[in-house]
Amino acid sequence: MEYKAIDLKVKDMGVNSKNVNTLVKVLEIGELRDISTRFGDKKVSEVKVGDETGCILMSLWDDQIGKVGVGNVISIENGYISLVRNSMRLNIGKYGKMLISDEEIGEVNETLNMSDKHVERSQRRRY
Repeated sequence: MEYKAIDLKVKDMGVNSKNVNTLVKVLEIGELRDISTRFGDKKVSEVKVGDETGCILMSLWDDQIGKVGVGNVISIENGYISLVRNSMRLNIGKYGKMLISDEEIGEVNETLNMSDKHVERSQRRRY
């Protein structure tokens, strides 16, 4: 089955957003952390990115870390939203791309932070 990627502004991203294309500016780069996952030990850094509609935290993993700097405008292709402690994160994933763009983003709306919204995970029914 083929999925069509959709262009989204940050304010329109939701828990179920997949195949996301977006253009965002890097606002802050968080500290590098080591975490254990079911796939082994990984390095992660949370980066605050945004556009004129809002901002969101983006998780950069392993070799993605260090590829962008504050002020860079980046194009995300085939990203997706995940939940971390009931908070939305933008991810690139193994099928996505992150490229530095020449396009400009004006004033970023930092008053609407999509990662500040508490999102309840829907419970799966058990029979």
